Amino acid sequence: MKMSSIILFEDIFLVDKVDPDGKKFDKVSRIEARSQNCDMYMLLDVNVEIYPMRVGDKFALALAHTLNLDGTPDSGYYTQGGRKSLADKFEYIMHGKLYKISDEGSGKTLKAEIYVSYGGLLMMLKGDPSYITHFELDQKLFLLMRKL
Repeated sequence: MKMSSIILFEDIFLVDKVDPDGKKFDKVSRIEARSQNCDMYMLLDVNVEIYPMRVGDKFALALAHTLNLDGTPDSGYYTQGGRKSLADKFEYIMHGKLYKISDEGSGKTLKAEIYVSYGGLLMMLKGDPSYITHFELDQKLFLLMRKL
């Protein structure tokens, strides 16, 4: 199975702001970032105790429906072992559920947004609707990050 059928979205992001509305939790920061290739805007809550993020950090981000390299659905359980997975290529991974898809504007200014909750840590990804067409409501998603 090709990697492109596992990964639903991927790009390189640059952190513009950390906690733009002030720090609300000890171990979590909300980052504001923009992607290099797709011109997507993202708000993302990150556990900075285990994965510190700073303004100016550049990272690769991927959204995938499974970590299995053969594309088979994920069982939802982590099994330690010698099996290779998509997770091997990343440093920070969260699993969550897409709970809202919406549009803003019209015509050439139309922007689509997806909202995902990773156990209460939230992500909003906004931009060209063509990058968001293959996402579905209530879809389970893995967020994978690696600093560059």
